[in-house]
Amino acid sequence: MTTKQRAALRSMGQTMEPVLQIGKDGISDNTVKQCWDALEARELIKVSLLKTCPYTAREACDELCQRVHAEPVQVIGRRFVIYRQARENSKIKLEEL
Repeated sequence: MTTKQRAALRSMGQTMEPVLQIGKDGISDNTVKQCWDALEARELIKVSLLKTCPYTAREACDELCQRVHAEPVQVIGRRFVIYRQARENSKIKLEEL
């Protein structure tokens, strides 16, 4: 992913509401499944960490990206944005950004 593509995705993520929250249980298999399904449907999602989460936002972003094969876009405070192109019916074309 190029810097220009990441910047375009970052601007798209600014107005989004978080679709996934990570709490005191951390990143469980259920969290990974929810994230996988959300990425398949939306391709770009924002995740928020609750105060009880044992991870920092950077650690959670890195682990979740690794487990769902996604790309980190942005980490700010207790929220982060990740991207993965959908297997079918891709909405966001990185080549066009």
